[in-house]
Amino acid sequence: MTRFTGTDVVCFRAERIVFEGLNFALEPGGALILRGANGSGKSSLLRLMAGLGRPLSGTIAWHEADIADDPEAHNRHLHYVGHADPVKPVLTVAENLAFWAALRVQADTAGGTAGAVAEALERLGIGHLASVPGRFLSAGQKRRVNLARVLTAKADLWLLDEPQTALDSQAVKSLDAVIADHRRDGGMVVVSSHAEAGLKDAVTLDLGDFQGQLSETAS
Repeated sequence: MTRFTGTDVVCFRAERIVFEGLNFALEPGGALILRGANGSGKSSLLRLMAGLGRPLSGTIAWHEADIADDPEAHNRHLHYVGHADPVKPVLTVAENLAFWAALRVQADTAGGTAGAVAEALERLGIGHLASVPGRFLSAGQKRRVNLARVLTAKADLWLLDEPQTALDSQAVKSLDAVIADHRRDGGMVVVSSHAEAGLKDAVTLDLGDFQGQLSETAS
């Protein structure tokens, strides 16, 4: 059974220990919510989970293999949606999503990609914006376009950094439904959030619990 785990993870950033001794484990269908004050390391942990950096010590493993051994292979298992919403202003919403999808999959036909894009936009409630250039989108609309990326190509692990930012209540419900379907199919999700995320049976990891002696010494 595929598991995503962290063992005694220590994060070092900006000349200080951000957190230490951090452990987690996710099974298929599982959800992990990251909590903590600003600067506690939620975004840093998500980047480590995505293989975009290495912990100072400790191990993050996918199916018992250290992701640092082959970060490119690990990247194929996941979608990472960070704070920034990199919507290209001159491309339409559909073109933006098709561009991102092409980076992850090689569809048999252009229609296959177009179909996945259209379905993803509808699931996030922005199908009516498909032909609108990115420069005309609101912050919430850009956020939904960015989140729609996770639906254009299959990935077992979703890493979502503050996904509810700039979303209205209806968009949050749509996102919750998308995540629930992903988990029902055996997918895993890690979400950093200050708000109450609608994730049933999720495990909460408070990074404030891992600001220990090393942090105090480094400061």
